[in-house]
Amino acid sequence: MAMNDYAEQIIADLLLERTGQELTDARRWRIGSALSGLFRERGLDNVQQLVCLLSEQPDDILARETVEALLNNETYFFRDRPMFDQLANDVLPRIAKRNEASKRISIWSAGCSTGQEAVTLAMIITDQALRWKGWTIDILATDVSGKAIKSARDARYTQFEIQRGLGVSQMLTYFEETAQGWQPRREIRDMISFRQQNLLEPIPSSRKFDLVLCRNVLLYFCADTRRKAFDRLAQAMAPHGWLMLGAGETSVGQTDAFIPDRKRQGLYRPFGADQDDGAGVQTDVAAVR
Repeated sequence: MAMNDYAEQIIADLLLERTGQELTDARRWRIGSALSGLFRERGLDNVQQLVCLLSEQPDDILARETVEALLNNETYFFRDRPMFDQLANDVLPRIAKRNEASKRISIWSAGCSTGQEAVTLAMIITDQALRWKGWTIDILATDVSGKAIKSARDARYTQFEIQRGLGVSQMLTYFEETAQGWQPRREIRDMISFRQQNLLEPIPSSRKFDLVLCRNVLLYFCADTRRKAFDRLAQAMAPHGWLMLGAGETSVGQTDAFIPDRKRQGLYRPFGADQDDGAGVQTDVAAVR
């Protein structure tokens, strides 16, 4: 094995150990570009030098910085907007009907990155204020990246980040401009709690979630790790909950814990859930604003 290949393998093993994510041969090309900022900060020229420094470091700081740099934190507001329309107009009303007695909904955004997905969910709830009056809405947002979670908690978005997925009306309705950037209004932020959490670790809450979004996370896992992740998600969900995956992900052939929703693309139900629950609910958003 060439020296550079050996060094890249060590970096890939570090990422796998810390996060469960695989850097396959097809993705090794991004190591240099992902670590370029770290190279500059540490005065390094290449991956081999980084590996040597990692072996000499008495603490864990450099290893954490390396893993953080390799994580893909791509996200934006209303990413794949038709999926969020489906949540607003169909799935959430069905959950509301089932939970009418408790008037409480728990949502988990797993792999939330810098928080745009969780904020999008809170915006949808706020946009349907009449429907959710008197309800308790809990949104837990987790990510393996400590850097991403810190940014999500700070909740200060640049003009570029705001414009990715939001129109001017939404920006002015749900955000306030500050000296550090655009911040979601208090009622949006109060719905969300952020936590650094590895998806493969124990369930992040004692409560069961009615809706879980885990999008574009499982793509980076090998088949065995993906099965473990599906098991974690299944353990965290209410028996009649809903799971939303990314466009390039599926439970089919990956796990027996979930089956595809018969009528809704990108949505999955725990094995044994009643797929016709909530039939006949009012799904006209205008009727609940």
